[in-house]
Amino acid sequence: MLPVFTYLYDKPTVTGDLRSSESDFKVFEQLPFSPCGEGEHLLIHVRKTGLNTGFVAKQLAKYFAVKENLVTYAGLKDRFAVTEQWFGVHLPGKQVYDLSDLAIDGIEVIDYARHNKKLRIGSLSGNRFEITLRNVSDINEMVRRWHAVSAFGVPNYFGEQRFGIDGGNIDRATALFAGQKVKDKKKRGMYLSAARSLLFNHIISKRLENNVFDKLQIGDVLMLAGTQSVFPLEAIDQVIEQRFSEKDVDITAPLWGAGQLMTSAEPLTLEESLLESYADFCHGLAKFGLKQERRRIRLCIEDGAITTNDVQKSVTVTFTLAAGCFATTVLRELLVYKDLTERVGSRHG
Repeated sequence: MLPVFTYLYDKPTVTGDLRSSESDFKVFEQLPFSPCGEGEHLLIHVRKTGLNTGFVAKQLAKYFAVKENLVTYAGLKDRFAVTEQWFGVHLPGKQVYDLSDLAIDGIEVIDYARHNKKLRIGSLSGNRFEITLRNVSDINEMVRRWHAVSAFGVPNYFGEQRFGIDGGNIDRATALFAGQKVKDKKKRGMYLSAARSLLFNHIISKRLENNVFDKLQIGDVLMLAGTQSVFPLEAIDQVIEQRFSEKDVDITAPLWGAGQLMTSAEPLTLEESLLESYADFCHGLAKFGLKQERRRIRLCIEDGAITTNDVQKSVTVTFTLAAGCFATTVLRELLVYKDLTERVGSRHG
């Protein structure tokens, strides 16, 4: 079982239901570019309901009669949801396609156009979410917590999806590091990612326990807003404190791998404690070729809004997150939710 990671605003007392239906969880993928209209790749914007990304990719490969590795996407999206996302298909030549006959249950084609570059994993700017919670026990308290979350943010934990059902991906990572062979490259990558994410979440949780989650420390490594550029914090003055309060810089924690940690002093001592608590994971991640990287420990939402319905005891929140961040990480600070996906009629996935 996974450890219980520390809350920023204390564990919520509010309860509610998540994903009573697929339409209660909507995701809108945002690309940093628009298709240019020409090139070897056909980019297809779809709305999918109750389907996972891999299944849709396979269906597109069948439709275009191409190998599955010629169908790409920018990111994986929730299965139990209504999601809008882009797929790319490598189709050299100048053939003009009419996708009006693309008939896949649960898929609606929104738009499509040619582009001169391959759509790669991670090539998105972010995702916008529209999430409705039902049977909310205390709407006023949830609204109060929402305002706190909107103003400061939440711990940038990797979401529960990363770790698999009941933390199963962590169990498989443990077996992998103990010498068990995993031939499937995608599955191996999934287990490595889960292990790395667990270490990252552990550091955030410890900083919260030590009351230094939102406190700059000499030896921290900071990341500039809107970039992945980092620098060590060698002195704390009014200027850096102001930049931190304005979210121009953020504290980071390690995405573990081979190489030296960039921190020093107390932050370094905390991060090195992983070598004692999770020695097999630390050594295993380095052995499998991952390199030391950094990630922000604070997740800030953009364009947030909340609407309530007292009669129906429902609350809808909308917000935008940067790529690689988890909506469930925001929700966990708002309420203790029960995910009702088991009640949703199953589709492919």
